[in-house]
Amino acid sequence: MIPGAGAQASSQATAQEQALADALDAALPQTQCTRCGFPDCRRYAQAIARGEAAVNRCPPGGLEGVVRLAAIAHRPVVDLDTARGVEGPRKLAVIDEAWCIGCTLCIKACPVDCIVGAPRRMHTVVSDECTGCELCLPACPVDCIAMPEVTAPLTGWAAWSPAQAQASRQRYRFHLQRVERDQREEDERLARKARARRDQRVDGSPVPDPMQPEQMRTAIEATLARTRQRQGTGEAT
Repeated sequence: MIPGAGAQASSQATAQEQALADALDAALPQTQCTRCGFPDCRRYAQAIARGEAAVNRCPPGGLEGVVRLAAIAHRPVVDLDTARGVEGPRKLAVIDEAWCIGCTLCIKACPVDCIVGAPRRMHTVVSDECTGCELCLPACPVDCIAMPEVTAPLTGWAAWSPAQAQASRQRYRFHLQRVERDQREEDERLARKARARRDQRVDGSPVPDPMQPEQMRTAIEATLARTRQRQGTGEAT
């Protein structure tokens, strides 16, 4: 065997799998609805490329989507897997502003950041950017979001253009970057807070972390004991 031939073949296979995943991802509608059973369209495409998923698990793409994916993956066309949902007109999230409590949970659930608002303030949907993924529905604690059909009788790819898919992909990428940045900033804030509490001293002892009840209870008992001791000393004098 030629030295390094195995590694080279493995590298070529990986590159081919990556290229196939790219082509499959480009053929998906990018609604990021997760109905395929994967966290997003990209990871569904990667699973198909690895031979780990069928090509009929994307309801938003409908039968036309199955045909496109099958052609790219060189697989037979099969019926849409209705266990994942059915092909239908595109839907649009609409928030009943009279019932919205401003909890921001729908904002966090939206994969393309098309819901705007602030804590304890009315939320609204940027309709041109909504993919109809429905992920905001289970997130809403007061059921104030409706999903009316807006493209009937058009369904699947007839109701969703390649330009819309590309725009959705870009917004999803931005969403992932924002979530990562927010998490990093939150981790840094908590780390700063932890360092500040560690450096702080009360009566020569570190201030216990309020998230640790046992430490807090011990500190309170010690404080009460010192108070009783001081009171006893005062009474004795």
